[in-house]
Amino acid sequence: MDELSSLEQHRQELRRGTVVLACLAQLREPGYGYGLLETLEGAGFDVEANTLYPLLRRLEKQGLLTSEWNTEESRPRKFYRTTADGEAALAALRIEWRALSSAIDALGA
Repeated sequence: MDELSSLEQHRQELRRGTVVLACLAQLREPGYGYGLLETLEGAGFDVEANTLYPLLRRLEKQGLLTSEWNTEESRPRKFYRTTADGEAALAALRIEWRALSSAIDALGA
């Protein structure tokens, strides 16, 4: 049981780093938190709301996302969108992701 728990912890750590990449890519088109959660889950990223929302705020504070409130619907929602700096970060992170993947493959994993 401990082995499974340990493996799950490692899987979560691996995914945590890729969620930034996924958010920046997905938010090229404006999206709100809950919709993003559903999209990520549908793509195989199991992210909890208490992980995603602080991440979105951090990425916004870093200038990689921008946000604005949409109050036209019955329930106001904060929509996020990838900025030009976010696009540049996404491109750099994708290059890094591919390099790491190639390095792992070269190790025979």
